[in-house]
Amino acid sequence: MAQRLLEKTKWIASNVDNLRHETIRDLPGLHKYAVADWRIFYAIDRNERLVDVHAVLHKNALKQ
Repeated sequence: MAQRLLEKTKWIASNVDNLRHETIRDLPGLHKYAVADWRIFYAIDRNERLVDVHAVLHKNALKQ
């Protein structure tokens, strides 16, 4: 699963301009992407052309 999450993170960074990013209501500027039961939380800096991953969490960890 770790390899799959890493590959998906690279894919997000490579396709940042072609994706519709799911924003997080309570955290402006932060987006999430679901991979199976995991969530990748990231921000996009278009000026620097960076995708900054803030966290990778299991969906059950979000309910606590």
